[in-house]
Amino acid sequence: MEKKPAHAAPGTSRADLIAQAIRGVEELRKEAFQLEDQFADTLQRTAPAFRKSASNLIHYLAVRHSDIRNLQRDLGKLGLSSLGRMEAHVMTSLNDVAQALYLIGKRPVPAKVKQVQPITFDSGDAILARHANAILGPVPADRKARVMVTMPSEAGDDPAYIADLLAQGMNIMRINCAHDNQDVWARMIKHLHLAEKKLGLSCRISFDLAGPKLRTGEIEPGESVVKWRPARNSLGQVTAAAIVWFVKELETPADNPLRTGTTIPIQGDLLANAKIGDFIELSDTRGRHRSLEVIEVGQNACACHADRTAYVTPGIVINLLRKGKSIAKASIGYLPPLRQAIPLKPGDILEIARGDILGRAAILDSAGTVAKPALVGCSLSEVFRNVKRGERIFFDDGRISGTIQSVSYNRIKVQIASAVGGSARLLGEKGINLPDSDLKLPAMTAKDHEDLAFVVRYADMVAMSFVQRVEDVEELIAALDRLEAAHLGIILKIETHEAFKRLPNLLLSAMQNYPVAAMVARGDLGVEVGFERLSEVQEEMLWLCEAAHVPVIWATQVLESLAKGGMPSRAEVTDAAMGAGAECVMLNKGPYILQTIEFLCDVLNRMQAHHNKKTAMLRKLSISELSKPRDQQ
Repeated sequence: MEKKPAHAAPGTSRADLIAQAIRGVEELRKEAFQLEDQFADTLQRTAPAFRKSASNLIHYLAVRHSDIRNLQRDLGKLGLSSLGRMEAHVMTSLNDVAQALYLIGKRPVPAKVKQVQPITFDSGDAILARHANAILGPVPADRKARVMVTMPSEAGDDPAYIADLLAQGMNIMRINCAHDNQDVWARMIKHLHLAEKKLGLSCRISFDLAGPKLRTGEIEPGESVVKWRPARNSLGQVTAAAIVWFVKELETPADNPLRTGTTIPIQGDLLANAKIGDFIELSDTRGRHRSLEVIEVGQNACACHADRTAYVTPGIVINLLRKGKSIAKASIGYLPPLRQAIPLKPGDILEIARGDILGRAAILDSAGTVAKPALVGCSLSEVFRNVKRGERIFFDDGRISGTIQSVSYNRIKVQIASAVGGSARLLGEKGINLPDSDLKLPAMTAKDHEDLAFVVRYADMVAMSFVQRVEDVEELIAALDRLEAAHLGIILKIETHEAFKRLPNLLLSAMQNYPVAAMVARGDLGVEVGFERLSEVQEEMLWLCEAAHVPVIWATQVLESLAKGGMPSRAEVTDAAMGAGAECVMLNKGPYILQTIEFLCDVLNRMQAHHNKKTAMLRKLSISELSKPRDQQ
């Protein structure tokens, strides 16, 4: 049962209040030292640079094992520190408060309370800053938090893109090993080094290991069909014709990166004969006759205006007409099949199948009732061994949730409980979260070990995805030792409920290595712990990491609307401001990423004048001056 120090009753004398507060603080000191003794072996294995920090973390855990709110209220009544900002220097805070209590109570101060601690008020913050610099690089001149930016695939082919990111304020390049390949990553790094040399700036490189992919499998593809349609007003009148490009089938999209409109590959020699003013005629999948005017002709391509909607599939014959006469014919070539999704609503049954099985929607009988439930694959066999009936399951960042009804060797039966908007569509390659399940998944896969051999040649730090157990951290440290890369920084990505529950142990394990950082991966974490608890959980993570003097990376969907759409939401701006309490803020890719970096840097610069971790900094308010009363004007 959780301990709760006694609270002084109303009317308690000042002397009794002091005596009770002394007992409460001394009990906390005693428990902190006892817990430190219990973890003596762990502390001995900690990297020398982290040893004092690990002791401080253990002291903090001992204090937070109790509910000290009553003690805090009593300390406040006596005009003393309420221990609300002790994270970075726990024992010094306890000793100073205890010493003050003895003095105002006119009692002799015990020698053990006077003893100077290894971590003081000044040194605690300095240690955290030093550890942050070691892994994340030096603090920028205009702000305390660094900016990490995720690289899109295009960064491998666009040196100017990376140079622009660096010039705008990127401090850490993040490469996600779940995407692209080693050749693309190498080009990204080459472009970064060229930009650093050109701009006279430096930037750290972080790699995220992919980890086990707990995702839905691919869905059965749909028809190979393409639709075009003109723009119409509210009266149904055409306001702008659709642009349709007919191109030689073997042409690649890279041949015309700026082409807009619908692209249709064709087989035959029609394009060599096309001229502006000609018409291309066809019958679409519905048997509707369509005539498109040729408006532009290029090498292996021609563009047409289409003022009627059409659906086309491979093999449809097209005819080139000039002044009503047929000049050439061709047929539509390969079209990629449409990506399908599984429609799901509350009450529906979804079966998860072991292996690389193509998913599909529910199959209905002639009466419209479900003959076979919807099906989706999952290639991680460990899932089928570890989940249990009654446990919750979430898909696609929590957009769809359900409860596990039954589990067999190769099937998990799920009843859908909720879906965003009342009905949602589940695509392939979407994340699966199982917050109630103890998944015994290795954090490092064979791919991760292969990627790590490449990563250690270029990275400053490596992030471990899906870390859940101390054994996971130890495996990464051992792998780095084998590759003679123990100097690399380690980032713990905290993205599951199990990882959050075990965060103190994960930190102590990672602190065998130096340096270390923690990433608050709030996307999956919000689904796992429940969005109603996310604010509380992310605050607790900040406190624990500060107690360990481990820098924090604030991650997932920071200013996402701005990066992808050019305009942030009000909630996102508030969220970004909270990032000022971390040592680094991570941005995801998007077409407006340069504006997003500029916006974020401005927010971080402003907020650091108001807050330092949990402490409000009382700078001059930026409000209008108070006017004198009218009778004094």
